[in-house]
Amino acid sequence: MILTTCAACAAPLAHDAPRCVRCKLRYCNKTCQHDHWRRGHKQMCKKIHRGGNAEQYHADKKYKEAVAEAVEACAEDTKGQTCYICTQALHWKTKEGLVRGCACRGTAGFAHVSCLAEQAKILMDEVEENNLGTKAVIERFGRWDTCSQCEQHYHGVVRCALGWACWKTYVGRPEADMLRLGAMGAVGNGLSAVERNEDALTVREAELATKRRLGGSEVHMLAAQSNLAVAYEKTGRLESSLEIKRDVYSGRLKLKGVEHEDTLRAANNYAASLLGLKRYEEARSLLRELRPVAQRVLGESNELTLRMRWVYARALYQDPAATLDDLREAVATLEDMAPTARRVYGGGHPLASAIDDELQDTRAALRGA
Repeated sequence: MILTTCAACAAPLAHDAPRCVRCKLRYCNKTCQHDHWRRGHKQMCKKIHRGGNAEQYHADKKYKEAVAEAVEACAEDTKGQTCYICTQALHWKTKEGLVRGCACRGTAGFAHVSCLAEQAKILMDEVEENNLGTKAVIERFGRWDTCSQCEQHYHGVVRCALGWACWKTYVGRPEADMLRLGAMGAVGNGLSAVERNEDALTVREAELATKRRLGGSEVHMLAAQSNLAVAYEKTGRLESSLEIKRDVYSGRLKLKGVEHEDTLRAANNYAASLLGLKRYEEARSLLRELRPVAQRVLGESNELTLRMRWVYARALYQDPAATLDDLREAVATLEDMAPTARRVYGGGHPLASAIDDELQDTRAALRGA
């Protein structure tokens, strides 16, 4: 996670908490700072300072750990392959191995995290150097979490490593910098992708607090609230998550209308929380209305469309009061979408695997009815 707690006692930090003069490590008070110095910070302070000070040093350290984890997890899949960017098996500088965590298949999509990060950074540098505008920033920033070959999001340990890569690239910028704020979101997404949910929650809370302090736009505030709601859900705070998701959906609907992708995503998040709280009919009612909109606006093979249909099928068959017609509809829905998910994302993608697993459970429920 990012540095939001006292280095000595791990208590949550205020924005203006005292800092080490040299390395900028933060403490909740001078007492903790002096205690930490006596307990060994004196030996590390210069090293942290040389590494770019506390936030940069920590980001670089977490990035290296995340890359090593991703390379190890992908080792079997990447045997005998080369990076599509630098064409080497081992990175020339870091000596890291290859990863692949997208929807590419066959010999496509293998790369070094360092190469992917450098490619994303170059694209963003071009935007800034040539003043290409906000639209270009939004489009190109997506390269930090989206494969340039299959155009699908990275997942799992690869997304986590790229999240840390993004954060270490922009953490040294001013707090209000657009790319630094985006990088905070990227590292939160990465932690969530590997189920480090308490760490992700810490990042989401810091993200929302930062945007509130800076006076962020309503659109940016809704995005931060949505991220926080997901983190609450993953850490078991279901009622808090539901309340925020309801407000985010309402806000998106007013700002962008029912056909905007952000509104549809907020609706699906809200429906997923209703499902988690076993409010099956409410979840079904919401998705019955909006699934056809997603299918028409985004297309049948879009990830959000698939997720909406998946949540709808679960709301049908998980309901203890489900009828035979409900179970049949759930099976039919999953049978219809499973081949699409495998075709678009590959059988090893988390979404495709989840849909296949759900289909088996739903068929079993129908057989037992």
